[in-house]
Amino acid sequence: MNDKINQKWYFWFMLDQFIQHIRGKNLLDTSKRYLLAISGGIDSVCLAVLLKKAQINYTMLHCNFGLRGNESNGDEHFVQELAKSLKVPLYVKYFDTKAYAASQGVSTQMAARELRYHWFEEIRREEGFTGIIVGHHADDQLETILLNLQRGTGIEGVYGMSDIRDHIIRPLLPFGRKDLEEYAAKKGIAWREDSSNKESDYKRNFLRNEVLPLMKSQDPLVEDKLHQSFDRLKDTGRAFFYLYDAWLNKNVKEENQVLFMKKSVLDNVPGKKSLLYYWLRNYGFNSDQVADMLVVIEAGEVGRRFTGKSYMVNIDREYIYLGDLESRNNDLSIEKNDLVINLGKKFYDILVLEEGYSLDKNPKNAMLDRGKLDFPLQIRNWKEGDRFRPLGMKKFKKISDFLIDLKVPVIAKRETNVLCDANGEIVWVMGYRVDDRYKVSPATKEVMYLKLK
Repeated sequence: MNDKINQKWYFWFMLDQFIQHIRGKNLLDTSKRYLLAISGGIDSVCLAVLLKKAQINYTMLHCNFGLRGNESNGDEHFVQELAKSLKVPLYVKYFDTKAYAASQGVSTQMAARELRYHWFEEIRREEGFTGIIVGHHADDQLETILLNLQRGTGIEGVYGMSDIRDHIIRPLLPFGRKDLEEYAAKKGIAWREDSSNKESDYKRNFLRNEVLPLMKSQDPLVEDKLHQSFDRLKDTGRAFFYLYDAWLNKNVKEENQVLFMKKSVLDNVPGKKSLLYYWLRNYGFNSDQVADMLVVIEAGEVGRRFTGKSYMVNIDREYIYLGDLESRNNDLSIEKNDLVINLGKKFYDILVLEEGYSLDKNPKNAMLDRGKLDFPLQIRNWKEGDRFRPLGMKKFKKISDFLIDLKVPVIAKRETNVLCDANGEIVWVMGYRVDDRYKVSPATKEVMYLKLK
């Protein structure tokens, strides 16, 4: 009698914990429809039962990868019977996994993953399901974190899998396999055991079958302690990124669509490699490249460039510059009555002044003698051979030499635009200097004022 009471109590305790978790984190909604990835293993089968008890509306998805012969077919049959007993709809699909792996040049394990999630997402979009529920639990989470660390990831490697990311939902992460086994035993739930899980050929299986059992033989509580350590590291990571965001906003500036940071902000700063890496990683640079950049910076080298897939870093005298590897094409025509210039991230107001104005000497803006301009004007990228007469000079100068004299970094050079009149004459090297021939003088009747917003 006591055993029956204990079984009933555990059943309700597990269900109550599950419901509290999905409600507390707003993972699932009884008014919406979901897909459940069902393999037939203990995690997905227990999850199917819990979802049914929690009154979550879901449809099962089962993949037969054809990798274990009759065993794979047995899994499919088991899932079909489970769907009938739970009165839940079921989709089943067979994949020629080995053929796909060979055609894509990936491992069988990776092929199965790609095929599975591609099909899941296809069904989700076509049928209008809210999300895809998967059965990853606490043991899987621990293995994932250890694999991440083995690959050399930083602090984010200990974050592991999220409860919800994109359309993938993992409501079992607080529960371990032992919890599921006890729940299945007391509820009388049957499941299928994948024989390949006993093989240690894959890294995850090796951790599961060899490493973690060895660690537990030394300390039976090692899994709980690892989870505690990783939770503390996650919280440390959150604190780091909170402080890092403030540091980044303070020190990274943007001008002419080029980002830049003073090299001196890295002087005597603890963790400078992490600070620089987390700024540049979103632009395709890896930790090894960042380490090389720091060597260059500390050696005082000037002019070194590092390239990623789409971006370039230029180490200059005082600054670290970051910009697109390819310069943008900003060709734009300006008519006489236009009121604004739109250059993507940069906007200029076009004002016509006749009297009562004072000269704006900010090189980011331009004041030109409107009577000397032939419309339409044109904005374009400067090119080799371009010349103009910088304000205050009587002779022409190549723009390439002009930018060198100003010590403009390579990245910023590529982003430099020129404003030309209808005859192709350069009237302003934008952001740097107007042409002396088009300057405002006492004889000017109308001023064309280009003011950066």
